[in-house]
Amino acid sequence: TERSDRQDSMMSRIPPPIFKSESTRTAECDKIVVGVADMAVARDAHKSIVTYALGSCIGVTLYDPVAKVAGMLHFMLPESTVSPDKAAINPAMFGDAGLPLLFQKVLDAGARRERLIVCAAGGAEVLADDGHFRIGNRNRTVLRKIFWKLNLLLASDDTGGQHSRTMTLRLIDGQISIRSQGKDSLLWPH
Repeated sequence: TERSDRQDSMMSRIPPPIFKSESTRTAECDKIVVGVADMAVARDAHKSIVTYALGSCIGVTLYDPVAKVAGMLHFMLPESTVSPDKAAINPAMFGDAGLPLLFQKVLDAGARRERLIVCAAGGAEVLADDGHFRIGNRNRTVLRKIFWKLNLLLASDDTGGQHSRTMTLRLIDGQISIRSQGKDSLLWPH
């Protein structure tokens, strides 16, 4: 009985399970989360693609409004030459390797180059250093260089500054929203 009293005491400290509503589960299932050094491409108009914690990292979206094909990349570093081995394993870690790959994957999924809407966010200088690394600035520079090589223009961007961002793209209409410092804003259409 002493043992059963201890078990009862332990059980009373375990919180009851939380059951999520159907709408909450549906909303979570409809999100494709892109992690750091990751990318995703989708064709399902009922989905959204989201990435969190865009500090010095940059999030890039490509969207074809006719085909309803979208892709998102969350890259950490500008150039893969700093670690060719890591780039071979995970090209999404680097802007110079990940951006061309994202572009190709979106085209392979049915997007047309001439219809692509391209947006970017992130590239902040969030680390309190003396300017040595300036990863956000270097990421913004490589982004523009690669887009120039690919002959792509940014439809909109929210880059630089000193604050982290969350970026969400809805496939149904291509809307791209940014959340930073507790405030939401619309990146595209604007």
